[in-house]
Amino acid sequence: MKGGSSELGLTIMKVLHLISGGDTGGAKTHIISLMKQLNRLIDAKVICFIKDTFYEDAIEAGIKIEVFKQKSRTDMSVINRLAEEINNKNYDVVHCHGARANFIGMFLKSKINKPMITTVHSDYKLDFNDNFYKKMVYTPMNAIALRRFDYYIAISEEFKKILINRGFKEEEIFIVYNGIDFETEFEYVSKSEFLNRYNIDAEGKIIVGIIARLDLVKDHETFIKAASKILQKRKDIIFLIAGTGKDENRIKSLVSEIEIEDHVYFLGHVDDQYSFFNAIDINVLTSISESFPYVILEGARLKKPVISTNVGGIHHLIEDGYNGWLIKVKDNETLAEKILYFINNKDEIQIMGDNLYKTVKKDFSSRNMAEEHQKIYERIVKNRR
Repeated sequence: MKGGSSELGLTIMKVLHLISGGDTGGAKTHIISLMKQLNRLIDAKVICFIKDTFYEDAIEAGIKIEVFKQKSRTDMSVINRLAEEINNKNYDVVHCHGARANFIGMFLKSKINKPMITTVHSDYKLDFNDNFYKKMVYTPMNAIALRRFDYYIAISEEFKKILINRGFKEEEIFIVYNGIDFETEFEYVSKSEFLNRYNIDAEGKIIVGIIARLDLVKDHETFIKAASKILQKRKDIIFLIAGTGKDENRIKSLVSEIEIEDHVYFLGHVDDQYSFFNAIDINVLTSISESFPYVILEGARLKKPVISTNVGGIHHLIEDGYNGWLIKVKDNETLAEKILYFINNKDEIQIMGDNLYKTVKKDFSSRNMAEEHQKIYERIVKNRR
């Protein structure tokens, strides 16, 4: 009999998810949000290869997870152990997430007779652009590994088109937009407590924030240049930057060079992202490439309007002038213009924030996301049979 069995004797779909385990930000949010809902529908488990905060957060969320620890990224000793796990426990589908899991999956495939699927969370050609060695080694390794999978989930219609243009078969690609959990209570500290943590005095000021790793693909330079233009006209505004990364020193130097240090605060890594969103008034994303980012969905839970570059599938969520604004990549002038619009029309911050909350709750919940995954798994298993 395939899959597990319920007390009523019904067959239950069994899916094993593989992921690095060193994941943070949107990748971590995606898996935890997805797995919490999936386990209401099927028997789903996660195996990761690093024991880090991802593992601890998954345990806290009640997710079935186990660590098959790798000594290094190239340690393939876990493959036989994985094959034994999959074959003995009779999983129906193996689902990979990210470059490390994809690489392991490439070698695992020959040892199991199970359909394998991977989610394309980002443009794999850009994932390692900030590290020359990783770009030269891991990017081509991941590109090769991806070709070995049976099926793919793209996070947006735009990412599906990218895959098709790169030679992946259209009939093997599904689309599932990211979703956020609206059913579980979430915690955050008050605005004053969060700002006091960083000795920030925001009395009487509008707060504009961006939370993203400080890498070139996130293009914080556009955010800083827009801030500079705004501060030439008004001083009742501060800018918060949450995140760390390889581009951090350059961005900090740019802030010093244009002499806006008194209005720009680098917060470093922020564990409680909802406290960050609670503290800001306007959420900004300036990425050169995205799929369907969680930072917009997370901000929406706290009714924060967003100004974002029009990349990936973001335009399926943001409607200009209704729940936020879309700008072109590297367009710091329009970004400054839209921030000033909110400052000069403060009622619109609340109105658009409310509208964004309603849009996300209706169309982009984690329950919807999990149900779409279940349908895909059932279709894959039916095709295999």
